[in-house]
Amino acid sequence: MTLRTAPFAMLAALAALAGCGAPDERVAVPRADAGMTQRIAYGAVSLRAVSLPTYAASEEIWISGPDGRIVAGDGLLWADDPGRAITLELTRYLTQITGARVASEPWPFLDRPDAELELRIEEMLAYADGTFRMSGQYFVAPENGRDRARLFSLSVPIAGEGTAQDIAAARGAVMRQLAGEIATDGLR
Repeated sequence: MTLRTAPFAMLAALAALAGCGAPDERVAVPRADAGMTQRIAYGAVSLRAVSLPTYAASEEIWISGPDGRIVAGDGLLWADDPGRAITLELTRYLTQITGARVASEPWPFLDRPDAELELRIEEMLAYADGTFRMSGQYFVAPENGRDRARLFSLSVPIAGEGTAQDIAAARGAVMRQLAGEIATDGLR
């Protein structure tokens, strides 16, 4: 076993055990502080429901193997619907980073938001090389001002033994990175 495949040996063992009649294991993304602050041009931002690729929108935790095939870890499930969880996670991090009133749709306040944010994720996967990658595009449509569209491509190492919990922590880290990038480049 090489250093590159070692983090996924534990995940493969967990998947094999789950396939032997063990109950499904639900994995939550750990909460963390955003770790930064950034002033933005808007006091209120509405986040539309995040768009995910088909595999990432399902409950299963998906992994890209060394041969490029995307496979689900048998019995390894996200604790919450990924679209809902990522939308709420991004909302929380943007609120922490910006101090602005950020909420997901439907907009819960009487007054309209100053800007609307839409996120379309193209790729969101754990890779056999020990990284978690996410790429896509986000759009900012202010009530007054110029619309923006930005591409993003982020990658973080998967720490530890590559367990489902390690993958969940990496997903959280990449979401914090994305929130920082959106606050710095998209909402200023």
